Amino acid sequence: MLAFQTALSDHRDTINRLNVYPVPDGDTGTNMHLTLESVVREIRETAGAALAGAPDGQPVTGEVPVMGAVCKAIAHGSLMGARGNSGVILCQILRGLAGTFADSPEVHTGLLAAALTDGSAAARAGVMRPVEGTILTVAAAAAAEATRRAEAGGDMLGIALSARDAAVEALARTPEQLSVLADAGVVDAGGAGLVLMFEALLQVVDFRPLPARLPIPESVATLLAGGAGPGSGRAVPEPETLGGAGDVSSLRYEVMYFLEASDEAISGFREVWAGIGDSIVVVGGDGLWNCHIHTDDIGSAVEAGLDAGRPRQIRVSDLHEQMEEESWVRRASEAGGARAEDGDGADAKTRDGGTALTSVVAVATGGGIGRIFRSLGVRQLIAGGQSMNPSTAQILEAMEKVPGHEVVVLPNNKNIFAVASQACAVSHKPARVVETAGIQEGFAALLEYDPEATADDNFTSMTAAAARVVAGEVTQAIRTSDSPAGHIAAGDWIGLSRDGIQSVATSPAEATTGLLAKLLRDDHEIVTIIEGAGANAAETRRITEWLAANHGWVTVEMHHGGQPLYPYLVSAE
Repeated sequence: MLAFQTALSDHRDTINRLNVYPVPDGDTGTNMHLTLESVVREIRETAGAALAGAPDGQPVTGEVPVMGAVCKAIAHGSLMGARGNSGVILCQILRGLAGTFADSPEVHTGLLAAALTDGSAAARAGVMRPVEGTILTVAAAAAAEATRRAEAGGDMLGIALSARDAAVEALARTPEQLSVLADAGVVDAGGAGLVLMFEALLQVVDFRPLPARLPIPESVATLLAGGAGPGSGRAVPEPETLGGAGDVSSLRYEVMYFLEASDEAISGFREVWAGIGDSIVVVGGDGLWNCHIHTDDIGSAVEAGLDAGRPRQIRVSDLHEQMEEESWVRRASEAGGARAEDGDGADAKTRDGGTALTSVVAVATGGGIGRIFRSLGVRQLIAGGQSMNPSTAQILEAMEKVPGHEVVVLPNNKNIFAVASQACAVSHKPARVVETAGIQEGFAALLEYDPEATADDNFTSMTAAAARVVAGEVTQAIRTSDSPAGHIAAGDWIGLSRDGIQSVATSPAEATTGLLAKLLRDDHEIVTIIEGAGANAAETRRITEWLAANHGWVTVEMHHGGQPLYPYLVSAE
């Protein structure tokens, strides 16, 4: 599981760029990686005591209680951490594997083949309307070949190799089975992610290194390397132009929740959902289910859960907004990302369909941050930040391009405020600057943005929202100095609030937790963490575990910002 998580982390971005089905929202790799993160965390937390009994450097074999503890952790961790359509299907594959291995002291050839078969069958059973050319097809092909090889007397390495090769071949054929993949020139993203599970198995069985390149056809790799593909410029079919089984879903919302319900109630629950949506996946058992649907009727999707049992942790995503974000990322990539993104009048609409009265211009850097800003209503993004301040002319040019008759500017850095104010003073449009000192305040301000309100009214509400945020960031010291938080050596990590240096540490995670310890109050309810360049899964996990242990009442929201210089931006509200 750890090797699989590492492989997904290494290839997450490429898998995201392959994602066109069932919705081209570019999140399959992220969802599968987050699902495995939950699995690995659960293994460490709940099976750690059993694993600790193994001699250093030796595999854990011959103990059913140890195997059972690990398998229980895999089953529960994947169920609780599954994200999106791909994550929920992957969860069912892993639960099938875990259920087969749980009562055996060790994994032998026949058991491995049986487990792959059970995982494939469980995944297919969890999907209301299975579609070929997806992760389900790849799982089935690998299981069938593993079974054939096991029945022929193959050893463990031979079975693992056969399963991997069959998965790779099935992945290459997915465009022949699903037209939307062929139209985009890619293979199925979920299937590509699953192939990495077999690569991880080969590392464990034969100590082979994880692949440096995702095992996809050369034509697809060339497409992605050349700056094309659904995540970076190549056009994919718009959802509203497609219809029927096997095409991109045109339904607007993704609804997910955990459902506490008896196993007997699930059949009726599935039938209700079958009438209101597609991409339906319901996985779990023993009274707890992870449920996923694409639908236009959020109320009915939730009411079905209430009729069957008790839904909790309900999450609703607007799939059309996600696709709009992905489209923006493609356009920004084509433009080189170094200048303001060109907006158009069709992008800035009020709820009634008219042109927005007020548009927002924001300064930011980092692809993830740009995507989030775009989803919150920003119509022009200007590349800039602490080390790259835009000019008055650049900001003015962006202000003139937006379709709104009035403008609000978010500088997102105190060094840019004066230049932004200067641009507003000479603009022919009524314009106001919200004094956002960082990206965190910019996020908060945008939650209060109203395109139908005047710039003055937006300025008042957005400024108030930004003021409610307590923010900070972590960066690396380039020289030796002293501070109120202690001595700083070159290379140390420092946590900065708006009031100055709050923490000094030898790792980004320690600096971040030290900073949060100074920022957080008992009345804070939400902590937002934005990962930048230099962040990694291990450091992030240390931060979230610290929050769970010391401030368990707060809700933690994670975003991948990709900003340079600052591996972590944090805020509390």
